[in-house]
Amino acid sequence: MYRALGRLGGRLPRPPPSRGLTWGAGGSAPHLGGADLASLPAAARRFVEEGVELCRPSGVHLCDGSKEEGDALVALLREQGVLHPVPKYENCWLARTDPQDVARVESRTVLVTERERDSVPPAPPSGEPQLGRWLSPRAFDQAVRQRFPACMSGRPLFVVPFRMGPRGSGLARAAVQLTDSPYVVASMRIMTHVGLDVLPDLQGGDFVRCLHSVGRPLPLTEPLVSNWPCDPERTLIAHVPDERRIVSFGSGYGGNSLLGKKCLALRIASRLARDEGWLAEHMLILGVTPPSGRKVYVAAAFPSACGKTNLAMMQPALPGWSVQCVGDDIAWMKFDDEGRLRAINPERGFFGVAPGTSPSTNPAAMATVRRDTLFTNVGLGSHGEPFWEGLESLLPPGTSLTDWHGRPWALGSPQPCAHPNSRFCAPAANCPSMDPAWEDPRGVPIDAIIFGGRRPEGIPLVYEAFGWQHGVFVGSAMRSEATAAAEHTGRRLLHDPFAMRPFFGYNAGRYLAHWLSLGERRGLCLPRVFHVNWFLRDPSGKFLWPGFGHNARVLAWICSRVAGEDNAKEMPYGLVPKEEALDLRGLPGVSYRHLFPLDRSFWERETRELRTYYQENFGEDLPREVMDQLEALEKRVRKI
Repeated sequence: MYRALGRLGGRLPRPPPSRGLTWGAGGSAPHLGGADLASLPAAARRFVEEGVELCRPSGVHLCDGSKEEGDALVALLREQGVLHPVPKYENCWLARTDPQDVARVESRTVLVTERERDSVPPAPPSGEPQLGRWLSPRAFDQAVRQRFPACMSGRPLFVVPFRMGPRGSGLARAAVQLTDSPYVVASMRIMTHVGLDVLPDLQGGDFVRCLHSVGRPLPLTEPLVSNWPCDPERTLIAHVPDERRIVSFGSGYGGNSLLGKKCLALRIASRLARDEGWLAEHMLILGVTPPSGRKVYVAAAFPSACGKTNLAMMQPALPGWSVQCVGDDIAWMKFDDEGRLRAINPERGFFGVAPGTSPSTNPAAMATVRRDTLFTNVGLGSHGEPFWEGLESLLPPGTSLTDWHGRPWALGSPQPCAHPNSRFCAPAANCPSMDPAWEDPRGVPIDAIIFGGRRPEGIPLVYEAFGWQHGVFVGSAMRSEATAAAEHTGRRLLHDPFAMRPFFGYNAGRYLAHWLSLGERRGLCLPRVFHVNWFLRDPSGKFLWPGFGHNARVLAWICSRVAGEDNAKEMPYGLVPKEEALDLRGLPGVSYRHLFPLDRSFWERETRELRTYYQENFGEDLPREVMDQLEALEKRVRKI
């Protein structure tokens, strides 16, 4: 496999230097920050040689992670017209992408394995599989040959050594990304630990190899849109889990190009986790401290744009309670020697959805983005402030606005000022509510796991699973309205098991089996499992639950269950709070009865649809234990 990446036998060739790069002393390879390619361990150097031979860049730069390097990258991006200053904030910048490059491209994101069954369950008879896409090694090699030869011509190749996870953690992973996008390098410097101190972790070759190109060699054959290089017609994001390789072409945006994000942190890491006996999950991590002082750590899985960042940075509306953030998107978790599940956040930054983030919904996020932040596809005010939907009240009088295309925009316009999937990329250390243990290499102990999604009807505000197997079933049955983070449009419901539908690194049925296997291991303190739904609506479309800081009321009940309080009653779908156990004081118009609906016809439809979904998308790869849980739910529903 990977035959298209031929290796050179000797020194790196010396291509002519490109603008913005300088040559090292003695004619060594070009660099910005003083790092010499000779400092690379042998295995990493061979990987760079493969990339140079294939992509033929105009120069090579080994990133050292220094401030000087960061300043030079910004200067280069400004010169290229990619970054624009956001002067009202400190060291903040705005990028506008080509409108064809604004979201994850799930239809062109593939797993490459010798056997299709190792990547995805059998394809459903009704059409394309929903749980991942497979590409054969032969087709993958052909795709590389069609895209990558000389794809970096005229552009420098940046060598980005990076680590995910705190130094000293047994779960931390080293990687090297090769890219021709300085925007990607600037973003990776925020999202991961980039620097020369990662080089010792590359010794021996046990690192993830990431190759990325925007696919627009110079000179250009046609003009760029918004000065944003991309090749949307030929975009491909491929993962070779057996070789711990990621290959991305054609997109410069988000998780398509920041290969430490979803590609490594979930698709490759979930395969590593299965092989090594841990979990790599699309989950936030937060610490909840009640007035009594006993902190409870929670991991929660929601699909993108369903409020993960808001929950992770919540300011509780309950007096005496506090919430602190460990991470807002990724959790790597492993049971320790005492049987406790411990989690690390492998990222160092937030790549959050901007629209809807405001001082009222997430004041901690607003404080976080005020310095050292890259904004992408948001609007810009004439006073130098970033703008997106939700910030109307903050606009100074007389402010004129430009939208995410760079065109004049006025309040009340039918088109949004910021793209619905516009983002902020900000250092986690900026967040005022970061947990003191967020970089503890041991991880934090997880007491509860929460699943959730956007469900406008039928699914209650919160319920607890009956046990571990039922909890795995609850995670597998997740459904949510489609969001702007992916290609899907409209508010149709999508199945999203474990919020991992776009991120499985191997066969999703075997993924469920891996979770189930943890419940069979002796001596483990298994977390309790819950499901939440902040998005119930009444017939007029109004939300039934105020959400945001009031979600602490739900967390308070979860904490009480972790503490062993007997304050739940059984429903067909799980355990819900007794009416007096959920604090609804000070919430006029909020009805306990409406928050915990029990409609037999809804659950009959839900179980019918879920059975069809399992049969068509998992087939015989669905673990028997999951089907047993569905059948048990069907029996309980018939008794309503």
